[in-house]
Amino acid sequence: MTTRKNSTAAPPKAKRATASGSASERRDHLVKLAAEIFARKGFQATTVREIANEAGILSGSLYHHFDSKETIVDEVLSTFLDDLIARYRAALESGGEPRAVLSEMVRIGFGTLEPHRAAITVMQNDWNYLRQFPRFNYLVKAEDDVEQMWVKQIKAGQGAGQFRADVDPKLTYRMIRDTIWVAVRWFRPGGRLNTTGLAEHYITVLFDGLATGERSTQPKA
Repeated sequence: MTTRKNSTAAPPKAKRATASGSASERRDHLVKLAAEIFARKGFQATTVREIANEAGILSGSLYHHFDSKETIVDEVLSTFLDDLIARYRAALESGGEPRAVLSEMVRIGFGTLEPHRAAITVMQNDWNYLRQFPRFNYLVKAEDDVEQMWVKQIKAGQGAGQFRADVDPKLTYRMIRDTIWVAVRWFRPGGRLNTTGLAEHYITVLFDGLATGERSTQPKA
């Protein structure tokens, strides 16, 4: 009897690991669910009760995982920005020529539209509200860091003679940035183009232009 009991009992460490894994999965599920509500209704308009109701739990149970809805949106946004910046840095450190690196950065940007759709939407809708709180100071720093990466790469392309010297690097970056992020409002997975196709189309327009024949705008003297 003793032997059979020992053979069927789960080791304490295995039980703890399973419980920890389940808690982690539950937390991730709640973050994703809350992110979708924030994207749909706006962060300010969303209440903890609404998140709990959608999750099928009591508000008190939600506080077991998070101390506030600010903590949840913090996790949503920081996860997105950490992933985005890490990918941009990897592209910059690849050592490729400026045009190739900039093309890869465009692909990275468009590639976030599906996995980070909710975070991008929250960034667009609630940026000005969130940035007023000290805990979200990293949003401004992240924005500045990303801008510096792009501007530096555009300037490198100008220095190498691959990009026109008469365009403003910062303005060019901001136009590229807005093109990518605003796409989250109309892009739908499963459509005619996936994010890869969308990126390649934009790269073609960005580098080859829309007009045919002679250039209608000339570099400034």
